[in-house]
Amino acid sequence: MYHNILIPLENSPADATILAHIKPLARMTGAKLLLVHVADGWVARNFNQLQLAESQEMKEDRVYLEKRQRELTNEGFSCDAMLALGEPSDEIIKLAREKNVDLIAMTTHGHRFISDVLYGATADKVRHAVDIPVLLVRAK
Repeated sequence: MYHNILIPLENSPADATILAHIKPLARMTGAKLLLVHVADGWVARNFNQLQLAESQEMKEDRVYLEKRQRELTNEGFSCDAMLALGEPSDEIIKLAREKNVDLIAMTTHGHRFISDVLYGATADKVRHAVDIPVLLVRAK
């Protein structure tokens, strides 16, 4: 069934929602989890091109990912974590293809119409660009 599940995390309370939904599935299938956070601030978007130092945002995101990875590993899950840099939807799509992922599990915030344009539509772009299942859970 599922062997590799990519879970984009926001470094927000919404992460608890998707993890609560995916942990039983991962236990049942024995899937390996790949936690990803995409830092998308100015420094993150220009990090490689301008050879910048890590921003405070990037450092905090890395610490957050490591903490979540440790928690899941301590619960018995096989889990990796990656900090990606740039446009969240593009990085999620790229990693899903590169890492042989067979499920993407992510939260959505239920924006509609104009709000999608204003706040972005990461989940919508991801689900239209990949050929694997995408589990969307509305954040509480």
